[in-house]
Amino acid sequence: MFIKRDVRPKPSVSRRFFVALSLALPITLSASLTTVAQPAQEPLEIVALGDSLTAGYQLAPGDGFVPQLQAALDARGHNVIVYNAGVSGDTSAGGLARLDWSIGEGTDAVILELGANDALRGLPPEGTRQNLTDIIERLTQRSIPILLAGMYAPPNLGSSYASRFNTIYPDLATTYDLIFDRFFLEGVAGQKNLNLADAIHPNAQGIHLIIRRILPKVEQLLEQTKQSVK
Repeated sequence: MFIKRDVRPKPSVSRRFFVALSLALPITLSASLTTVAQPAQEPLEIVALGDSLTAGYQLAPGDGFVPQLQAALDARGHNVIVYNAGVSGDTSAGGLARLDWSIGEGTDAVILELGANDALRGLPPEGTRQNLTDIIERLTQRSIPILLAGMYAPPNLGSSYASRFNTIYPDLATTYDLIFDRFFLEGVAGQKNLNLADAIHPNAQGIHLIIRRILPKVEQLLEQTKQSVK
């Protein structure tokens, strides 16, 4: 009897290795593609709600508070977008009136800088206190963390006015447990070389010093915000 034998050569070790590798490769590529396809983390959105000090009054587009703050945060690797909701000449009442459309649904945190124009106009501090209280409470109801930027009354308004006005910000910061910057213009107010010709508004260098001083508070706000959005 003639028995037919299978004389085809058996695959070598190297050939078996590459066959196995080719079978496993789609799984490996699939896993790699799954990793690459993961969506990037959305940036946090901060709105700076304020007056001309926030708006960048008479400054070049890149020299105002918001663009300089954005640049500083970018340089430190933060995934954040800062939006400018500053309106020159605005009072605390004006900020309250436009709160809903200034602070959109996607807002994660707010830097609140209002009240300087109230003091410059000699408006009753009690009204300023109530307006800021209403803003804070409405943002708190929306679970939006706040960095409160404080302000002092001009000395020419007298000690009585100053004592009523200057306590507004620390009182609110304590009552609502807010991150607090005691005086937005600290180190800049009254310094001729750091202000525009009107001696009221910071120039680009003045803003730079404000950013350098307030940056740790903004980073504290970011950390608080990350905890609240988890």
